[in-house]
Amino acid sequence: MRRRLARALARPLALAAAVSVIPLATTVPAAADSVVVGGFPVEVSQSPWTVALSSRDRFGGTRAGQFCGGVAVGRTTVLTAAHCMDKEVLGASPERVPDLRVIAGRTELLSDRGQEIAVRETFVNPGYDGATNSGDFAVLSLAEPLPAGAVIGMAAAGDAAYRAGTAATVYGWGDTTGSGSYAGSLHAARVRVQPDALCERAYPGGSEGTYRARTMLCAGEVAGGRDACQGDSGGPLVAQGRLIGLVSWGAGCGWAGSPGVYTRISDVLRTLGWSQA
Repeated sequence: MRRRLARALARPLALAAAVSVIPLATTVPAAADSVVVGGFPVEVSQSPWTVALSSRDRFGGTRAGQFCGGVAVGRTTVLTAAHCMDKEVLGASPERVPDLRVIAGRTELLSDRGQEIAVRETFVNPGYDGATNSGDFAVLSLAEPLPAGAVIGMAAAGDAAYRAGTAATVYGWGDTTGSGSYAGSLHAARVRVQPDALCERAYPGGSEGTYRARTMLCAGEVAGGRDACQGDSGGPLVAQGRLIGLVSWGAGCGWAGSPGVYTRISDVLRTLGWSQA
């Protein structure tokens, strides 16, 4: 049976410092289903707008508390997935997580480079539908500004970057194999935007999720093998130098016929009334 996976750390997992495979069930919750599968390591300088969300109190210090990804679209504004801010993931509402932070400018999670910036305010899309994952985005306002060069532009509706067949790249610190091998450093995978018709056939509804072209897009390879996975939720999908999607959900990781599903950035712009890409 195919599994529908929201791609943030939500299940209780023990994060063992000495091993890359994360065994199930003990004390520390880990992120929920999103890491780059079939990808390659990259330096954060190649995608300075890619950030990690962190809470050491909730997820422990083994991976600097990383549980989801995010993307800087303004010097004090980060987009991520709405489900990353869920009580099931954080253990409380985001405003009750005192050490909720964004880690920016850091390739290796355990290095001392870059910045760790407190989240001052969280806006979760009130139209987010947890049953289908439609409208899966949240906006984080930061307590301190990021460097000007750490911001990416967003693709508005009608942008050519959304066309089926367009080459795109997804970034994250998540599972690199689909079996719990979490990356300690930033990874990326090259995928292609897939036709809406293919995504609608892959996810027609029910327990596997429902693909809605207005609020979602999907990307991957028809034969599978490259995808986001556990721990990548909220991370960026970029095409032609612009942000087109946020890692949201999918069936498995890198499975043939089951491309990854992303929150469509043009719908985020429409929902928030942001006029500029």
